[in-house]
Amino acid sequence: MAAGGAERRPRYFMAREVAEAGRFRLSALGRVYDLGPLLRERRGDVTLAPLLGAVGTDVSHCFDPESGDPLPRVEPRTGQTGSRYPLGTPGSSQSLTPRSDGAPPLDAAWWRDPRLQVGRLTAAPRLLRLCNTLTGQNCVVEVCGEEPVGEALWRAKAWKEQLERYTACYGGVPLRLHLSLEQNGIPDSTSELRSLRLDPKDFIPTVLLYFNDDAGNATEAPTVTSSPP
Repeated sequence: MAAGGAERRPRYFMAREVAEAGRFRLSALGRVYDLGPLLRERRGDVTLAPLLGAVGTDVSHCFDPESGDPLPRVEPRTGQTGSRYPLGTPGSSQSLTPRSDGAPPLDAAWWRDPRLQVGRLTAAPRLLRLCNTLTGQNCVVEVCGEEPVGEALWRAKAWKEQLERYTACYGGVPLRLHLSLEQNGIPDSTSELRSLRLDPKDFIPTVLLYFNDDAGNATEAPTVTSSPP
């Protein structure tokens, strides 16, 4: 729970963001994990090799979707029961060296450690077109359907300056930046279009950006004023 008792809104990731080079992320059962702290704490631990090999991928197939526990596997040569690859030894309950800062060591069962959970894997990746009505410029950005529009727009990083000075509208109505695309009346028609054998890329919804004059009264809608954390 966040300060004040409000539940903190999760950050959403696309599969390509989980797989970004230089990151130590992976996903499982819809959750995204950053293994960096675990790898730094156990630097040089060869038993982490299977887990390192899974970085950037989704390992949901290694877990029971009902219990959230790792699925068992039987080692054919020894007959011993263990965790399904790529969990291996890192999923055991082996003891860890106490931390010098007094904090409890990272749980070897990393999939249960909230400190490693950094967000959720989107189940609704979408394309969104931005159009600057003043200059005629266009760009297409991939967003997560579950995230607020304000955060979705900031994925167009090259448009940061424009987003600070423009008001985003859809269908002539200013977008409510704290709500999702669906809640702003921008439905996801991907499944319907595909059922009709139409390419969703030919029907990308367009958000129009209107310039705010110096007096700030070009529109009554709030503008994007800050980047998401």
